[in-house]
Amino acid sequence: MQVQNILKSKGSDGVVTVKPGTLISDAAKILAEKRIGTVVISETGKDAKGILSERDIVRELAAHGAACMSETVDNYMTKKLVTCTRSDKADDVLSKMTEGRFRHMPVVENGEMIGLITIGDVVKARLSELAMEKSALEGMIMGH
Repeated sequence: MQVQNILKSKGSDGVVTVKPGTLISDAAKILAEKRIGTVVISETGKDAKGILSERDIVRELAAHGAACMSETVDNYMTKKLVTCTRSDKADDVLSKMTEGRFRHMPVVENGEMIGLITIGDVVKARLSELAMEKSALEGMIMGH
């Protein structure tokens, strides 16, 4: 299965972004309100400058206390993004996420962010694919 199939199954919710300079406290509110695990840092909503996750915020809270909430996302975001394209295979994306120990990956083509997939999206797609394969094999064994 390719990333484009995962994006289609997600619908068109879009990617939640915040601008550079956004306070960590404001980013945390967005994460909580939208019940999501990450925001992409973007000037335009189409460029991916960095990514900030709940885990990033919790690590900073543990290390520096509540003072980090008045810092900006620029200070704590992951700047070296690992991205994929819509033609990448889901298994390859899952491997990159597992090896890198992250759960969110921007989908970028021609320098423009076109979506975001999560490890949950990839696992769900893979489970669906396995269920279809199982059903087809059962059908062949039963002679249907």
